[in-house]
Amino acid sequence: MLNKIKSALCGKKIILYFLIFLLPFTSLDCAKKERESISSEHEEHKERLPKKVQEKEQKQLYYCPMHPTYTSDKPGDCPICNMKLVPAKKEEHKEHLPEKKTEQAVEGQAVVEITPERQQLIGVKTGKVGWREMTTVIRTVGRIGYDPELYTTIKEYREAIKAREKIKENPLPEVLKQADSLVENAYHKLRRLGLNDELIQEFSQDKEIPISLLHAQAGDMAWVYAQIYEYESALVEPGQEIEITSLVFPGRTFRGAVKSIDTVLDPMTRSVKVRAEIANPDGFLKPEMFVNVTIYIHLGRKLAIPEDAVLDTGERKLVFLSLGEGKFAPREVKLGYSAEGYYEITSGLREGDKVVTSANFLIDSESKLKSAISGMGEHKH
Repeated sequence: MLNKIKSALCGKKIILYFLIFLLPFTSLDCAKKERESISSEHEEHKERLPKKVQEKEQKQLYYCPMHPTYTSDKPGDCPICNMKLVPAKKEEHKEHLPEKKTEQAVEGQAVVEITPERQQLIGVKTGKVGWREMTTVIRTVGRIGYDPELYTTIKEYREAIKAREKIKENPLPEVLKQADSLVENAYHKLRRLGLNDELIQEFSQDKEIPISLLHAQAGDMAWVYAQIYEYESALVEPGQEIEITSLVFPGRTFRGAVKSIDTVLDPMTRSVKVRAEIANPDGFLKPEMFVNVTIYIHLGRKLAIPEDAVLDTGERKLVFLSLGEGKFAPREVKLGYSAEGYYEITSGLREGDKVVTSANFLIDSESKLKSAISGMGEHKH
């Protein structure tokens, strides 16, 4: 009986020793296999990443704040300006991993992310793209017309037309040809002097020739000759509203309408002459009097943004589009005319888009910097 008890105790001791010494080795082996499995998965994931991405994850890059295109994989001084190189943040590298280019991508610029606190600090403001009625104004100088040549030519044109009417039944073709030639010559002279076809047609009938081309007369319409620049000539059309003022009559405004625009530019001043008729009921406006001229041009309903939203580099026009969540994307746009502090948008934006109207110079600088940092892999030294 005693021997059986001893045998049982001995068996239990053997089992206990087995558990104490064998189990740790088994656990270590399992842990080793698990670590190897995780390590293997990590290596496989790294192999699937692009080679440039792996290099960026492994190396710390440094760049010059003044010359961000210069980069190095170790600290030091910039050889261009001797400024200390600063480390590029890992977050910046993640933001600028190679991406597929889209139609809206802008060369040399990158999307930036700015926290609400920093937006408030630098004074970021935004405005919406929308439709609005646009009216632009051309301000220039002019004079009250004194034009004996034009007055005489209008009379010649009328007389030539009357003479042709009298001999239209004449059987001699040479006489008819000569009459037509006189009318044609007078017509071309009027065109050269700046009258359009509509105005010439009016003078060929019953429209009274303005005596104000020779001297001032109360109740007659005064003619005003104003100069506009070449780039403004496409905006001005007959019938547009015009106002003039003169230092001779302070506080008084005379109103009228554009009648014609010359067809030939002045080669010296690169300007063109605009002719307008102004009501002169009291005869105050005298020939050759100097006047200030304002022409109002209604452009109609246009898609527009504030002028402050546009950054003009000379080669392209840029705006920064608010994407929400603090992100701002550069966008190249094409502009039309400007009026009342707004630019007409012809392409690049849609109604409802939100663009930066203040602090966009600071956002532009950061966008260029991040774009340069994103290309560090291509410019390493």
